[in-house]
Amino acid sequence: MDFSINKAIIASAVISLTLIGCSAVTTNTSSPSGEKRLKVVTTFYPMYEFTKQIAGDNADVIALIPAGAEPHDWEPTAKDMKQVQEADVFVYNGAGVENWVDKALNSINKEKVAVVEASKGIELMEGIEEDEEDGHKAEAKASKEPEKVMDPHVWLDPVLAQKEVQSIEAALEKVDPTHLDTYKKNADAYITKLQELDKAFKDGLSNVKRKEFVTQHAAFAYMAKRYGLTQVPIAGLSPEEEPKAAQMAEIINFAKENKVKTIFFETLVAPKVAQTIAKEIGAKTSVLNPIEGLTDEDKKQKLDYIGIMKQNMNALKTALNE
Repeated sequence: MDFSINKAIIASAVISLTLIGCSAVTTNTSSPSGEKRLKVVTTFYPMYEFTKQIAGDNADVIALIPAGAEPHDWEPTAKDMKQVQEADVFVYNGAGVENWVDKALNSINKEKVAVVEASKGIELMEGIEEDEEDGHKAEAKASKEPEKVMDPHVWLDPVLAQKEVQSIEAALEKVDPTHLDTYKKNADAYITKLQELDKAFKDGLSNVKRKEFVTQHAAFAYMAKRYGLTQVPIAGLSPEEEPKAAQMAEIINFAKENKVKTIFFETLVAPKVAQTIAKEIGAKTSVLNPIEGLTDEDKKQKLDYIGIMKQNMNALKTALNE
């Protein structure tokens, strides 16, 4: 780099590059009143949706992980990292779903970027151990090993989702106290919707015929615990994880013995395993969505977090009453 270039030229170049780099993601940096808006970078869809609901028109909110991408295996590019470094606020779920975040946090100036780990303070459940012999039957027991695999899917419990919203709200209010009242009003309004969602789940699932549901991805332990259900996952926390032959056999036996008529799969991962088991026992397959990203079809139907959660509730209600 030629360090003899004068400051005016450098400033001009930086402004030009910034406008070019951000043009694909944000097109407006001012609120309706003409004030400069916050730049908030989130990781994947639920974090984006919760943040957008709170921020309203006072921030440009982006999601790094694109629609249709599976967040467990996604890795940021240099351009993505630049977005994080230039943000006013960076929001991520934590608990291991974004396995690249620790490295990213080491590269940012935390005095400039407010970092929000939305799941912080929530009591996490231990996840399904990949090699646990009967791990599909229940959550893993507390391990004596120093390394534990924690379940990050807290956003699928409407009550815990409220706590994540509150964590994001607190950060926005601290960074931008001028709009504190607006952030509080927006957060309260969204939390009311989440409380209504929680009530809908309680009402819809309180009197179902059975309590166990079989799913391809062990993403629903928090939801199941909240509403007195038991998830019976074919594989572990990673949706790409291939179950062992013994696990497949046990799931098939469980499904036959309990006359399971629906095997759930998710939208962002191939349903081959669920389809194999369903075919073996003469059951059908259906979607139970972990809401890790929107599909093109979700967008076409203008679905959001609450809309998809209601679909999940209806799918569970139907399957558990068969």
